[in-house]
Amino acid sequence: MDNRSHGRCSLPRLAIAAAVLLLVSLGATPAASHGGHDTGVHSNYLVIVRKPYEYDTNLYKNVSSWHASLVASVCDMAKEALESDPSSVSRIIYSYRNVVNGFSARLTPEEVAEMSKMDWFVHAYPEKTYQLLTTHTPQLLGLMGGARRGGVWNTSNMGEGVIIGILDDGIYAGHPSFDGKDMKPPPAKWSGRCDFNKTVCNNKLIGARSFFESAKWKWKGLRDPVLPINEGQHGTHTSSTAAGSFVPGANVFGNGLGTAAGMAPRAHIAFYQVCYVEKGCDRDDILAAVDDALEDGVDILSLSLGDEQADDFSDDPVSLGGYTAAMHGVLVSAAGGNTGPSPSTVVNEAPWVLTVGAGTTDRRFVAAVKLGSAVTLDGESLSEPKNFGDELRPLVRDVGDGMCTSENVLRAMNVTGKIVICEAGGDMSTAKAKLVLRAGAAGMIVVAPQVFGPVIVPRPHVLPTVQVPFATGQKIKAYIRTTQNPTANFIFKGTVFNTPKSPIVAPFSSRGPNRRSRGILKPDIIGPGVNILAGVPKIEDMELGPNAVMPKFDIKSGTSMAAPHLSGIAALIKYAHTTWSPAAIKSALMTTADSTDNLRKQITDVDGTPATYFAMGAGHVNARKAIDPGLVYNLTAADYVPYLCGLGYTDQKVNSIIHPAPAVECGKLPKLDQKDLNYPSITAILDQAPFAVTITRSVTNVGVASSTYTVEVNVPASATVEVKPPKLTFKALNEVLNYTVAVKSASGQAPASTIEGQLKWVSGKYVVRSPILICPGTGRSAASAAATPPTGRT
Repeated sequence: MDNRSHGRCSLPRLAIAAAVLLLVSLGATPAASHGGHDTGVHSNYLVIVRKPYEYDTNLYKNVSSWHASLVASVCDMAKEALESDPSSVSRIIYSYRNVVNGFSARLTPEEVAEMSKMDWFVHAYPEKTYQLLTTHTPQLLGLMGGARRGGVWNTSNMGEGVIIGILDDGIYAGHPSFDGKDMKPPPAKWSGRCDFNKTVCNNKLIGARSFFESAKWKWKGLRDPVLPINEGQHGTHTSSTAAGSFVPGANVFGNGLGTAAGMAPRAHIAFYQVCYVEKGCDRDDILAAVDDALEDGVDILSLSLGDEQADDFSDDPVSLGGYTAAMHGVLVSAAGGNTGPSPSTVVNEAPWVLTVGAGTTDRRFVAAVKLGSAVTLDGESLSEPKNFGDELRPLVRDVGDGMCTSENVLRAMNVTGKIVICEAGGDMSTAKAKLVLRAGAAGMIVVAPQVFGPVIVPRPHVLPTVQVPFATGQKIKAYIRTTQNPTANFIFKGTVFNTPKSPIVAPFSSRGPNRRSRGILKPDIIGPGVNILAGVPKIEDMELGPNAVMPKFDIKSGTSMAAPHLSGIAALIKYAHTTWSPAAIKSALMTTADSTDNLRKQITDVDGTPATYFAMGAGHVNARKAIDPGLVYNLTAADYVPYLCGLGYTDQKVNSIIHPAPAVECGKLPKLDQKDLNYPSITAILDQAPFAVTITRSVTNVGVASSTYTVEVNVPASATVEVKPPKLTFKALNEVLNYTVAVKSASGQAPASTIEGQLKWVSGKYVVRSPILICPGTGRSAASAAATPPTGRT
C-alpha cells in the first residue's frame, strides 16, 4: 500500500501510540475502558473531527496514524491488544485526506459514546448504503459531423487527454469499448494505478481499483476483491457511454446496429469500484474513492448512484465529495434518481453537483401486434425471431390469477402455440418469458405500467415478445373481451429513428422540488436515459443456444445512463476550455439546453402535458451549443460557503462540507440567500408580503469580446419580472457584468401554484437561457406545489 492509500494502517510501521486501535478478532472486543459494558457489537461509523484539529506531522507519520491515536484515546484496551498481538487488525477502515476531516472505523455504540465526550469529536454517522440508480446518441446530440456542420467532436478533439473518473459496480476491462488503440498516453498529471495487468490496462482504461474495505466488514459472504471486475452490467455500460472507443457493428440481437462510441471517445477512463451485487454502494467506500480520484488527477467524476434519505449535504457522500471536487476544479455529474414521477424525489441536489435527469431518444425498436380484426397496434421489441411467420395465433390474456408467474397455471390454460398477454408488474418480464416459453407459448405481449405513458423500455426475451404501452394493452384486452376467438400476430419493423415528440421526460426520472434547498432548481438538466445501447459483459437473464454468441452490448434505461452522457459531454467542454471551472461548464450545459422537442414544441411529460422544470430542469442537453455558450454563470467553491451559512447550517456542518478549506464561522460571514447564489436557473420563493423579491446574478463573457446582450423575459400575467439593466455591453472576454431580477406576484398575494417562465440574454448567435421558477410560500408543501401544473411558460 502506498503512503497515500486508504485502508487499515500497516501496524508494524507505526508507533504504538499512533496505531493502537486494534482487534484481536472480528468478534467481541474487551469492554471500553472509559464507559459501561462493551456489547461487542461493531458497526461501521463515519467519524467527523472538529476543526481546527489537524494532525501534527512531527508526531504522526501520516493522517491514518493520527486518526488511530484519536480512536485509541477512548479505546485504551486496544493498546493492550497491540502489545500482546502486533499482528492484530486495526479497526480504522479509511482515513480521509480530502473529502471530509475524519475517518471511518469499526466501533461499538459504547465507544462512540465515549468519543462524543472528546473535544475533537463532531459526529459519528452510522453505516449507510446507497444504490446504483451507444450507437445513436452521439449523432442525436450533435457530436458527429465536420467543422462546417458544427460537430462537437471536431471542435473538442473527442475529449483527448481528459480523464473521466467513474464510480460504479465494476468494469469488464476486456470489452472492445475500452480498446486503447490509437489513444495517446494519459497526461503527466495522472498518478493513479490500474490493478489489472498491463495487457488489460491501456491508454483508454488507465485506472481501475476496488474500494471494499467497508463492505467486507459488513458482509461475511462478500469476496475479498483484488480486481474491480464487473459484477453486473452497470459499470461497463456507464463507462462505455461516457468515453467508450469506436466499436463497429454494435447491436443487440440485430437491433440498433451501428458503430458504438462514448460521448468522449478519446478521453481516458479511471474506474473506481464502490458498488457490489451483495450490498450496494457503501458510503465510506464512495468517500474513499473520491478522495483518491482527486489525487489521481481526474478531470470529471461520473456517479450513477444516490440515496433519498440523506438529511442534508453534510450527510451525503456525493455532496461531500462533490464539494471537494469543485475545490480541485473537477465537475461531478450525478444521476438524479429513478423514483419518478413522484415529486420531491430527486437526489444529489447540492448546487455544486450537476444533477441529471433522463429523457427518451428518437430511436425505437418497433414491432406491432396485428389483431384478428385487422387492427395493427405498435409497440417495441428486442426479441425478433428469424421466422415468426404471418399466421394468426390464438390470443390469451393473463386473467389476474398469476398466470404469467406460474408455469403450472400456464400449462393448465393450454397456452401451447398461443400468444400470451402479461402485465409488466411483479416479476421481471424476462423471468415471465422463460415460464411462458416452457409452457409452450409461441409469443408474449407485455403491457407496460400506466405511469410509463407511451414510453417503452424494451428488453431481450427468450421468445418472440412485443412490449406495448398501457393504453395499447387496454385496446388489446378490449378486443379479447369482445371477440369469441381472438387472434393476433407480430410484425417486426426493426430500428426506427426520428420518432416525433422526442425527447419525452422519462417516467422514472426523479422530480423536484429540491428537498434540501428549495431555492435551487433540481434536476439541473436531462440527457438521453431511455433505451441506451452501450457495452456490457453479457446480457442478463438471457439463455442462448449452444452455438449462439452472447452480444457485447445491451440496452439499459435510467438516470444512471443519462449521467455518463453529461460526463462525456463535460469532458468535451473541458478539452475546449481547459481553464473553465466546474460551475462554468455546468452553466454552459444548462443555459444552452433545449426546452423544445424535435417538433419544436415544448418537451412533454409521459402524460402528454408540458414537462415542468421540476421534471426536466433547464431542458435537454444540446452539446453543439454548450461548447460555445456566449455567457456563463461562474462560481468558485468558496462562493458556496455564504450560501451554506444562509441555509442555517451550523459551523461544524459547514466545515465538514468544505474540508479541507480553512474553518469558517458563519456568524462572522455575510449570509447569502439561496435565491442569490449565482446559479444558471432562477428560483423565487414568494413566501411573505409583499410577495416580491429581488435576485442578483453575474455573467462572464466567454463568447465574443465586444458584444451586447439584450434581455428577453417570458412569464405569465400572474407575475411580473423586471430585469435591470435590460442590456449588457461587454468590451472584453472574461469581463463580468451584474444584473438584478425583480420578481413580484401580480395579485399581491402568494401564487396559487408554481409559475414558470424564462429569461434570455440574446446577442447574435448566442441565446443564454435561464429557467425562472416562482414558487408559493412554505405554507404549501413542496410536494403539493410540484404536483400543481405550472402556469404560463412560453
